[in-house]
Amino acid sequence: MLTLDMVYSANYKLREVIRNTDLIPAAKISDKCSVYLKPENLQITGSFKVRGAYYKISQLTDEEKARGVIACSAGNHAQGVALAAARNGIHSVICLPDAAPISKIEATKAYGAEICLVDGVYDDAYARALELRDEKGYTFIHPFDDEMVIAGQGTIGIELLEQLPDVDAVVVPIGGGGLISGVAFTIKSLNPKVKVYGVQAEGAPSMEKSIAHGRIERLPSVATIADGIKVMEPGEHTFDLCKKYVDGIVTVNDDEISSAILALMEQQKLVAEGAGAVPVAAVMFDKIPDIEGKKVICLVSGGNIDVTILNRVIERGLLKSGRTCLLSIELIDKPGQLKGVSDIIADLGANVISIHHERASEGKDINGCYLRMILETRNHSHISQIINTLRGKGFIVRNIM
Repeated sequence: MLTLDMVYSANYKLREVIRNTDLIPAAKISDKCSVYLKPENLQITGSFKVRGAYYKISQLTDEEKARGVIACSAGNHAQGVALAAARNGIHSVICLPDAAPISKIEATKAYGAEICLVDGVYDDAYARALELRDEKGYTFIHPFDDEMVIAGQGTIGIELLEQLPDVDAVVVPIGGGGLISGVAFTIKSLNPKVKVYGVQAEGAPSMEKSIAHGRIERLPSVATIADGIKVMEPGEHTFDLCKKYVDGIVTVNDDEISSAILALMEQQKLVAEGAGAVPVAAVMFDKIPDIEGKKVICLVSGGNIDVTILNRVIERGLLKSGRTCLLSIELIDKPGQLKGVSDIIADLGANVISIHHERASEGKDINGCYLRMILETRNHSHISQIINTLRGKGFIVRNIM
């Protein structure tokens, strides 16, 4: 059973391996509350996961250590287990879906693990890991539903209360629930007045649905850019702990997550993965209740974003935050029309990124043509100003995005 003594034991043990991640004030995230970031994206391995993995592995018996450990993961847990095993002189095997990003496979290898690529998705890797556990006698290191792993993640709760004793609320990502279970249990045990809120991706709300319906539920499918929290079913331990200690769970969509990733990069010079950015997204888009004027900590859980999708995430974030927009403008095919549009855009301080001009297709005005433009803008108010000015000058603006 999870106890506060376990969390303090983990806190002492982890001093030999983890990096101290200080709180960072982030005034621009919200004008309604004082936001602080806990940057676990700067932790060794780039994620909080090393805390739970290291504590769990450090507590194995000599016999278990001699047999080795096995885990399954598509990312952060794999790297945490690999590092923890290497530091303890233990052989580790990590089962990964064969479609896992090459960067994550290579990072896990670099920490000393033996990699077992499995055809299919995470569930297939999980099944193969259990088969190898039974065949070889390995100890399975669960990514979230293990009380020692949860205790390791709970050490963040101790740090938060030491770093900001008068904190009012802590906002934490939820996938399987290991992180928030540990943090919420620890904080509520030490200071029950502090609110703890969880955030899930809108496309993977397994814990949110389970808590709402009062029983563990498995989602038929999940889809989100926040792959670190793309979990179809919460754990038994984590469900019980969340039900008891978490004050509320909200969801954010992929556009909001992308905007938060972009804000962290621009404003705080921090690279966060989707899972790490969801608490920031929840605060940015006013999803968390009763925090006006309060001190709020957002736990940025990891920064291992696949660089191959980072550009797409940034583009999506720019659109969501009003930093870029796509306009389709209907023109009359006569001299001066394009200049008129360009003058308005220039006068209002927007920048044209790309432009495409075409004549009207069949069924349209024979003298008509269309101008499609992607603009670099300041915010949504700026976009509205441009559109209203163009319409005021008689231009027909369509297909706004």
